[in-house]
Parts: sequence; structure tokens; C-alpha cells
Amino acid sequence: MAPIPITIITGFLGSGKTTLLLNLIPQLRAANPAYRLALLKNEFGDVAIDSQLASSSAVSGVQELLNGCICCNLVGQLSTALAELRDTVHPDRIVIETSGSAFPATLAIEVNRLARETGGQYVLDGVVSVIDVENWGGYEDTSYTARIQARYTDLIVFNKWETCDERRFDECRDRVGDLEVDVAWVKSDKGRVPVDVIFGIDGGLARTLTEEPVRKDSDHSHNHDEDHDDGHSHQSEVEVLSVALSGKTGSAVNATKLMALLNSAPKDEVYRIKSVLTASSKVRGSGEDEPAASTTPSDHPGRYILNWAFGRWTFTSLEPETVEHSSSHQTILRMTVILARYESAKWKKKLETGGFLELGGDKQGNLEVSRIS
Repeated sequence: MAPIPITIITGFLGSGKTTLLLNLIPQLRAANPAYRLALLKNEFGDVAIDSQLASSSAVSGVQELLNGCICCNLVGQLSTALAELRDTVHPDRIVIETSGSAFPATLAIEVNRLARETGGQYVLDGVVSVIDVENWGGYEDTSYTARIQARYTDLIVFNKWETCDERRFDECRDRVGDLEVDVAWVKSDKGRVPVDVIFGIDGGLARTLTEEPVRKDSDHSHNHDEDHDDGHSHQSEVEVLSVALSGKTGSAVNATKLMALLNSAPKDEVYRIKSVLTASSKVRGSGEDEPAASTTPSDHPGRYILNWAFGRWTFTSLEPETVEHSSSHQTILRMTVILARYESAKWKKKLETGGFLELGGDKQGNLEVSRIS
């Protein structure tokens, strides 16, 4: 069974963490109406208003850890809470929302430990920190220890910036810079961030990458940021490339060159790489000790989900019924690359000319790279 991805959302009280989460729900429902999202919340006190709100908004299950900090004195309860969600909800993903913690290092380390001890039942997908631009005064602790802890943050979401001038936003950027860490960031749109930035791909969302990519019509390309099932329209803080690599039946991706892409992509430019692909040689995640790719082809090519997030990646073997069966397109790889603003032109050229996405052996493939938002 594929591991359950875990996303940690952290930030000081009132920064907008719950709003961010609730704005993800309609996007997930549009991608897969049957998607099961579970929430583990850390509350101070014994009245969990936010959890009641989440329960009424199509979150499949909620667990609470009350009267303490999940990153400190409650971390030992994490295993039990995750196991209960796993067994009762059977979620596609679990979100851990912390109560006001700025540095989630202890929690991230614990999730990774549980992933190892449970034989890979969980995987840490990303750590997101939400900052209230209007009210945030900076980190109280900018020591060496604080900088080490801050490195566990994958993405900063600047929230509540719309009513502030550019100078105030620059001040917040400077306070983040006080920690001397290189962390990717985006602005929310009134608490909304594209789901593809916050969440990686998993079994529940794999379907979206096995369908046909958006094609340009006679006048213009479809803009995903202008047409949502939830009726929302906004200017995105990210840019998205759609990639397709096709070839003859029996072809597979050159895994060695693919791994070169995964190892070289800077996490301040590339936020997510999501792909469904056929590989004829062994592929391995970033945390595995053995070589990333074997040079010996397999007699039976395998189909995989690739989830690259902020410098870490996993390969998950696809169940047979998830594999594309269309023989007319012969698609070997379908990939979505989510980038920081103003990076799409550079990365489109890199993917087209850098030799990262090719077929194995002497087979020739057809590579198409297009910007879709």
C-alpha cells in the first residue's frame, strides 16, 4: 500500500492556517470528488471551534491534541493520533495543523521517524508556514538553533498582505531573511493558494495526471487561474508547465537523466514536480541509500507516480488499474512542473534542451512542453 502523505501547516495564532486549509477543499473536490482528507489539529484549551468548522467542510476526519504544543509536550501522542486517522478514515492525505509554532523541526523529525518505524506507512510531503503580513513582527529567536529549525520549512505563505503597502511586505521579507535560510514563498489570494503548491501528488490525485493535458484552442490557452469549479478567479503567484513525453510501445524514460533533473532543480525556483511515468530501470526516492537509478533495464517496465517537493522526492508504484491504457498516444511520461513567478520561460527552455527528459536506449521520443498558467 502506498504511504499516506502528511502535510504540516504551521504559523502563529491568527495567521490564517485554517482559512488556507478550507480554501483547499473545493480544489481537491474538483480534482477528485472522492478524495479523503484527514486533519490532525493541535488546539490550546478544550473548545475546538476550528475543528468543527473543518468537519463541516468535507474533511473526512479530524483528530485533536488539546492543551499543549504538538511540537513539544504532545509529540509523543502523534503516533496514536495518526494511527487512529489511518484506521478509521483511510485518508488519501493527512494535514497536521499546529497551534502557533514557528519552527516545526521536532514535528517533522517525528513524522519521519514514524515513517521508518511503520515500514513506510507515512511520508512527509511538505512543511508550510503561514505568515500574517499585516501583524507579524518577525521571529523572536534568530539564533543558530532557530536557523537550523527553520530549514525544515519548505514553503512560506504570506497571508493578509492585500491591505498593506509594498513597504510592509518588504519588511516581512527582510524579517524572514534574518534567519539566513533560503525558503520558497508565495503570496496567498485572501487565504487561497493553488492546491498543487501546497500538496504533492498521491494515489487519490494520480488520476489528474493520467488524463489528456490542456490543449490550446484557436484563440488562447486555457488559464486554470481564471476558471475554477468553485467560481474563484485570481492571479496566481505561480507558473505551471505541462510536459508530455511520448514514444513507441515498450519505451521507457531514461531514469538516470530524470534523476539529474530531480537533483539539480533549485527549490526556490521549482516548487513541485508531479509526474506519472514508465521507467524500465530502478528508480529510488531521495531518502533511499541505494543508487538513484540502475543502469540495467528491467524486462517489465513499471509505472510510477513521481512526487518532487522542495528538493525531496518519492516514487510510488502505480496499481495496474491506474495505468493509462490508451495505445494511440503512447504517453511514456506526463509531468506538471510548478514554478515560482517569472521562471516558466527559463525552465521551458531547460526541459526542451537540457536532455533531462528522454527515452532510454536509442529510442527517439517526442517531447512537448507548454505553459498552462
